[in-house]
Order: sequence, then C-alpha cells, then structure tokens
Amino acid sequence: MSELLFQKSFNAETEQLKYLRDWVRESAAQRAFAPERIDQMVIGVNEACMNIIEHGYAKQGGEILFEVFSDQEYLIFQLTDSACTVDCSTIKSRELDDIRPGGLGVHFIQEVMDKVEYLPGKGGCGNIIRMSAKPRLK
Repeated sequence: MSELLFQKSFNAETEQLKYLRDWVRESAAQRAFAPERIDQMVIGVNEACMNIIEHGYAKQGGEILFEVFSDQEYLIFQLTDSACTVDCSTIKSRELDDIRPGGLGVHFIQEVMDKVEYLPGKGGCGNIIRMSAKPRLK
C-alpha cells in the first residue's frame, strides 16, 4: 500500500514549475535518494508537467494536482489534470534521429523513471500520469 507524502494543486503555468521541481527534490531527499537520481526525477516530472501545460491545456490554463506517494520499493509522482482526456495509445516520443527542438519529453520521462503509467482521469474527465522511481541509479 502506498503512503501519501505530499499533495498540492497549482496553476498549469510554466512559472509554477520551479516550485514543482523543489517539491520533487524535497520528497526525494527525504527518502535519501542520491543527488544524481534526484536530478533525473526532477527532469521526468518537469517534462510531464510541461506536456500537460503545452498539450493538455494547450496553454489555456487549468490546474494540476501533484501528489507524491511512497511504498516499500518506489517513490511515486502522480500528476492529475482536468484537460480533455487523451488516448493513451497516442502518447509517444518522436524519433531520436529527427533532430529539432522539442518533442522529446516522453522519451526523457521513459528514460529516467522506472515505471510510467498514463491513465484516464476519474469519471472519464482529465488525465493522470503516474511515474515511479527506485532510489538507485539506472
């Protein structure tokens, strides 16, 4: 069973991401994650939030619920939005050899997290991304 460690709603604005990164760092540091591993988790959660802001809300604004859970094996970061529900099968990164700015957030998230789940929001509205990380470096 997972224990809720932290919960915070915030506006889906890039200006809020500094606080999000601080919350990730603090949650991981309290669980004695290595600094390099913490940096990886910060990248993954930040990229997931940027995807919600840019694609989910299409920069129109909304709220994101950020939750951090812990179980015996993982530190779990969960982001919930109320944007239009996304077909989870369409979430993918572009090809790495396609050199141009942007489009690699999903790739980074998959690389730095041990488990990534894309789920529909509760009641058929919104989206949930759940990212789980173990303390060790990959």
